[in-house]
Amino acid sequence: MSETPHAPVAPRAAPPALRCDWLGEVPYREGLARQNEALEAVRAGAEDRLLLLEHPPVVTLGRAGRREHLRETPEALAARGVEVIEVPRGGDVTYHGRGQLVGYLISNLRRQRSPDIHRFVRDMEAALIDVVGAFGVFAHRVDGRTGVFVAPPVAGDPTRKLASIGIGVRHWVTHHGFALNVDIDLREFDSIVPCGLHDVEMTSLEREGASSGPEFASRVRRAIGLSFARRFGRVA
Repeated sequence: MSETPHAPVAPRAAPPALRCDWLGEVPYREGLARQNEALEAVRAGAEDRLLLLEHPPVVTLGRAGRREHLRETPEALAARGVEVIEVPRGGDVTYHGRGQLVGYLISNLRRQRSPDIHRFVRDMEAALIDVVGAFGVFAHRVDGRTGVFVAPPVAGDPTRKLASIGIGVRHWVTHHGFALNVDIDLREFDSIVPCGLHDVEMTSLEREGASSGPEFASRVRRAIGLSFARRFGRVA
């Protein structure tokens, strides 16, 4: 008796390529332009991009941003060199400045395991949790809130937020991304209600006791690149 031949097994699709670039310090509006350039390229078929950079001091308001979450007027902020800009991403109000690593992930969702925006955000949180764990900081998610958090050492103290996430999607291509506090001056967050969360205070890897030492920021950048490549693709 002859055996019925098995149907050929389709080869497993290779993960999408992810190109990671360190841009240095970039003014916020220039960063928006760089994102738009990358978004159009990815939409046309180029590899996914992760743009890593720092911004000079700026406060941004997402689509859910509320002006009452500014504790200073835009004029007062501008007087001390802090821009206020409305941006096309999810989320409320946040602050960017030196000592904070910003990552803009421009990814064609159709190349991912499933074109699910909620899963995409959860994967971003997981990638960041892996990174900070490598520096000795135990972080976690909080149900109903987007971002990466650190549990308070004393019950009843505010939950501390280590990284914020806010993305936009255009034609199934993501833009914007995350902001991870590395060794930023946390006093700068006093001018806003971060992400509109009154019961949360901002923290950083430095404050949480992450081993710093020489080239701390560059080691964090390398860890981010590797972690996001594992979650979102292979290094291009």
